[in-house]
Amino acid sequence: MKQPQDAGGVLSGKVVSGNGLKWALVAAIDIALLYIITLMYAQGEIAFALVILLLGSIGTWVFTSEKAYNFRYVYPSLLGVILFVVFPLIYTVNIAFTNYSSTNLLPFERVKQIHLDKTYSSGEEKFALSLYQNNDAYQLELTNTRNHEESYTTQAFTVAQLPGTVSADSAIQAEGDKLAMRDIIQLRSDLRLLTVMLPDESKLVMTSLREFGAMAQLFSEGDNDSLINNQTGDVYHPDHETGFYVSQDGERMAPGFTVYIGWDNFVRVVSDPGIQGPFWKILGWTVTHATLTVMFTLIIGLLLACLVQWEPLKESAIYRVLLILPYAVPAFISILIFRGLFNQNFGEINLVLHNLFGIKPEWFTNEYLAKAMILIVNCWLGYPYMMILTMGLLKAIPEDLYEASAIDGANPLHNLRHITVPMIIKPLIPLLIASFAFNFNNFVLINLLTGGGPNLLDASTPAGATDILVSYTFRIAFGSYGQDFGLASAIAGFIFVIVGFIAWANLKATSKLQEQ
Repeated sequence: MKQPQDAGGVLSGKVVSGNGLKWALVAAIDIALLYIITLMYAQGEIAFALVILLLGSIGTWVFTSEKAYNFRYVYPSLLGVILFVVFPLIYTVNIAFTNYSSTNLLPFERVKQIHLDKTYSSGEEKFALSLYQNNDAYQLELTNTRNHEESYTTQAFTVAQLPGTVSADSAIQAEGDKLAMRDIIQLRSDLRLLTVMLPDESKLVMTSLREFGAMAQLFSEGDNDSLINNQTGDVYHPDHETGFYVSQDGERMAPGFTVYIGWDNFVRVVSDPGIQGPFWKILGWTVTHATLTVMFTLIIGLLLACLVQWEPLKESAIYRVLLILPYAVPAFISILIFRGLFNQNFGEINLVLHNLFGIKPEWFTNEYLAKAMILIVNCWLGYPYMMILTMGLLKAIPEDLYEASAIDGANPLHNLRHITVPMIIKPLIPLLIASFAFNFNNFVLINLLTGGGPNLLDASTPAGATDILVSYTFRIAFGSYGQDFGLASAIAGFIFVIVGFIAWANLKATSKLQEQ
């Protein structure tokens, strides 16, 4: 007869099985993370490797230790904060103290190796080429153009082996069919990747469509990481202040390497007239643009909300839907449509203005008209949001207040000033702050509508009259006139401090207003 199994034993077995599964899952995740960390470290991404190692170690401790059991619910949010907030902030600050840019993009050892790999035509013997094909294999026959008796034939090679080096010898015989010039032309891009090693260990590369020639190393390494130009004899020393190899005459040799330059980028922002002037102009316009947008959208949204909720208005539901439609259309589509409407030569807005008043405003080339255009478009995009907010808040105002004011003989303007606005302003303030923050960094609007233009002529970096801080930083970092990531990171640091101060001031003002 089968004996009943002990309940405690079953439970214990399940716990052991669950723990085993947990440890197996943690081990699999850790092995995958270690593999990723190894790859990143091998590619020189040490910062990313360290961050993943730190987060993986914390995660392993949290999910395997009984003492850290409560942190299991906090770890996902902590992971997101560290990975997407703290690490980018630290990384950006680190770049701000370097000369990291399109001209100083690589580490020193990589730049040094690039220079050492450079070659030049030594001007020695030239070898006429003949190419033979045997199925998928090729062989080169190289004949000295001065001494026709000196001839070498390479080992067989395939296109899949390129780029690569193949040895050649006079004792090797070519096999296969000799290719015509038109076939060599079709293979010229592949042949340029081939290096031929002669018996005396000299190297030949393709110098023209019909010839191979000797190539010599342009630089050789000297003392203290210096480089000696084998062609001219000039000596280049690494300058760890500017991040370039520099000759005795002060000539810089590109590419440069990344070095730490201290506070130089921050000093440039506050002292360089070509950066300082545009920076403060752009900061002023950024604050003005965000403030006016919030103010205009609030006024328009509030007035329209009052209008659609006006009882004598018939078919108010239809008007609500029509007025909310701009909010339903993706912003980038609306911006591109407005860009066409405001076109100075073919836009419908200038067409109407020209027919009515005989004028064609230069919306994209005049600084003030460009700013006015941005405010118009931004108000169109933002008023539905404010209208929806205020419609809900207006519903919460007791009707008794309006009835009492009507008995006292108040008009709609008095109701708006003394009842409506005071009743909705407190719950609106956090939302207005959020709207201000959004428009403070509204990169999509500026980039798609004006691209930051018209350009400021007194700026030494790419800067425009309608740029806001985020678009100005983007143009410095990723613009078509050069990428200065270090300077852009320094400006981003200033933006962080400014936005932090504005947020602190707004929160203090909000708390004081809510205490009243």
